[in-house]
Amino acid sequence: MTSYKDLGLVNTREMFKAAMAGKYAIPAYNFNNMEQIQAIIIACVETQSPVILQVSSGARKYANQTLLKYMGQGAVEMMKQTAKEKGLKEIPISLHLDHGDTFELCKSCIDSGFSSVMIDASHYTFEENTRITKEVVEYAHKFDVTVEGELGVLAGIEDEVVAEKSTYTKPEEVIEFVKRTGVDSLAISIGTSHGANKFKPEQCTKNEEGVFIPPPLKFDILKEIEKKIPGFPIVLHGSSSVPVEAVKMINENGGTLKDSVGIPEEQLRKATKSAVCKVNIDSDGRLWMTAAIRKHFNDKPGDFDPRKYLGPARDALVTMYKHKNENVLGSAGKV
Repeated sequence: MTSYKDLGLVNTREMFKAAMAGKYAIPAYNFNNMEQIQAIIIACVETQSPVILQVSSGARKYANQTLLKYMGQGAVEMMKQTAKEKGLKEIPISLHLDHGDTFELCKSCIDSGFSSVMIDASHYTFEENTRITKEVVEYAHKFDVTVEGELGVLAGIEDEVVAEKSTYTKPEEVIEFVKRTGVDSLAISIGTSHGANKFKPEQCTKNEEGVFIPPPLKFDILKEIEKKIPGFPIVLHGSSSVPVEAVKMINENGGTLKDSVGIPEEQLRKATKSAVCKVNIDSDGRLWMTAAIRKHFNDKPGDFDPRKYLGPARDALVTMYKHKNENVLGSAGKV
């Protein structure tokens, strides 16, 4: 058993309390490899933003669970060194399991040093979701690990998480779920979606410039949920904006991505002015990393040293993460 405290990590409790008071959201960035985690730490130290490093079950299989534990510890050490070199404050870092689907997976992550876990049993009945979530909470809280639950289902694809359509969170269920499970935060469904292909053009309207505009988030549902559980931490999944610049760069350099529309950044910023204190972003990082790598190989097809193309990819990610912290989530300067 490894305690997250021994790795220099923190849980999300104080992060969320500060975020709700300050009307901003903690960035929750998924990572799968070293370059991604380097970019996240550099961007968040330089913008002085707290951060949640997210690991999906798919990423855990890809990167190896033992290696991931030490990557979390390494991220803390890298953060300290970067902050010292730049004369900046150290930032709080949480290591979080994203979309854990079983008690056993959540327990394994807790035992290996994760400071936060999500148990996603939202595809079950309300009663079964409640039972499984409570089981995880009871185990996690023995070790001061925070737990995120979910009510409602997001459409889209992200690793093993697949759903054909969204099921909006029912505000009338949230009080009972939170009370019976003891969760520390709640992921809800109000119109965000997993993956890069969030909305089809036919689901959208066009503005005067011919840009597709997706259906607005259901802020009425969010408002009702806030009334039911005032001051309780709310989480938005599937919140990538799918930047047209990244999609265009990919396609101009040999890619074949379909037209896709993400969540407008102004809507995310509006959401963070409420009880939404954690916003998950994964696909945007994948898109910018792929765009930079494709462009590099198109410009310099003879390169074979991974540092030559992963370096520019890491730089693209740093720029993107800094933009999110400063202009979308409002987390910059909050340490």
